Amino acid sequence: MSIPNIPGGPAPSSMNLRGAVDLSALKARAQSAGGAAGSQGGPAAEGPGSAGPAAGGSPYIVDVTEQVFPQLVQLSAQVPVIVAISASWSEHSAQVLDALEAIAVEQAGRILLARADFDSQPGIAQAFQVQGVPTVVGVLKGQPVPLFEGPLAEPQIRTYVDELLKVAQANGVSGSLNDSPGEDPTSSGEPAEEPLPPLHQEAFDAIEAGDYATAAAAYRKALAEQPADTDAKSGLAQVQLMQRLQDADATAVRASAAEAPDSLEAQLAVADLDLSGGHVEDAFARLTTFIARSAGEDRESARVRLLELFDIVGPTDPRVNKARSALARALF
Repeated sequence: MSIPNIPGGPAPSSMNLRGAVDLSALKARAQSAGGAAGSQGGPAAEGPGSAGPAAGGSPYIVDVTEQVFPQLVQLSAQVPVIVAISASWSEHSAQVLDALEAIAVEQAGRILLARADFDSQPGIAQAFQVQGVPTVVGVLKGQPVPLFEGPLAEPQIRTYVDELLKVAQANGVSGSLNDSPGEDPTSSGEPAEEPLPPLHQEAFDAIEAGDYATAAAAYRKALAEQPADTDAKSGLAQVQLMQRLQDADATAVRASAAEAPDSLEAQLAVADLDLSGGHVEDAFARLTTFIARSAGEDRESARVRLLELFDIVGPTDPRVNKARSALARALF
């Protein structure tokens, strides 16, 4: 993918299945407490913010709440779910929603559009780290894929949706909402999925519970049993990234990296932030540059971390291939 960057969000070429936003806390809260849809200040909310198909009756558009959010995450193993966080007081939100709704109807079941109101669904906005409206995020196999923030023209929005569908296809998410006629996408019925290997399921359940240490241990055990298990390797790298970011202060991390360009820890921490924010190439370039000017244990530690970030993004991603070449030049 080589689409140029569009202001307000990462380029479609930065899409990858393994985003670092942690949705497990929101899912757990919805499942255990039935959700907490309340007001968190700001202007009045738009729309009902309720579960079920949106007004107008399209089965491909729903209004999402915390209560139904877990079902949408599960559904993202079958079709890409596009979550649009908007507000009634935002003119740009209305424009973006109009475009997305038209696209969802045209796609006729290849995607599900989930509309969330910024004011009445603060938990969803917080889970996706929303800084402004509208914010649009894809979800594939339970993992967020940042799309864009702010106003975009419909042709640009279509480009993002097209690229999301390509990423979905590459990751085996190519079903249709029409595969289960008459079912409400937000009902308690779950799409049929292949069962995970036991240790992978154990890791997934631990992630759902926010227990990253147990998830990491399960993935390590899976790798001990099957060293060629690339899914376990990627899962372990992702969980370790979640652990490192769990209590990170983004402002402090970036300030430290700027003040100490030769500090291994500072550069590793800011590379994590870059990757989690969708700035994949920035993360790779930062560590490659550090490796090129370093020596000894610092150089090796940075190299090992860079390889872990490669695992998160995926070995077939062209940015990984490019960064591997840059790493080879830095080392030799």
